[in-house]
Amino acid sequence: MKVRDLMTAQVVSCSPNTTCSDAARMMKQEDVGSIPVVEGPNLVGIITDRDIIVKCVATNGDCNTMTVSQTMTKNPVTCSPETDAHEASRLMSSEQIRRLPVVEGNKLVGMLALGDLAVVNIHVDEAGEALSGISVQNQVH
Repeated sequence: MKVRDLMTAQVVSCSPNTTCSDAARMMKQEDVGSIPVVEGPNLVGIITDRDIIVKCVATNGDCNTMTVSQTMTKNPVTCSPETDAHEASRLMSSEQIRRLPVVEGNKLVGMLALGDLAVVNIHVDEAGEALSGISVQNQVH
């Protein structure tokens, strides 16, 4: 099974100039913890709820003026729609991430979430290992 069979193709994204407050509102509205950052169709980063907390709120930044470009992760780990689902699961586990932007070239075409892998029975063990690894990593920090 390929990533294209499991990914979400309709992805909400934001621009680097989006404020952290607006990005947080988008996350709340979409019930997600991260949003890909694009310039035109091209992926340039990813912003997470944790990025906003650690790089804006915890530093007494003004979330109404601080932009996503100041807090996002640049050059995020990605995969292609043709990536094997098992390989994507291993990548998520090794990189300790829950959401993986899917790109063709550098164009954002979807998102793969850990939960997308868990709904496919053959990937439950790998997805569980990935989530377990992420949970343990987050407890250490």
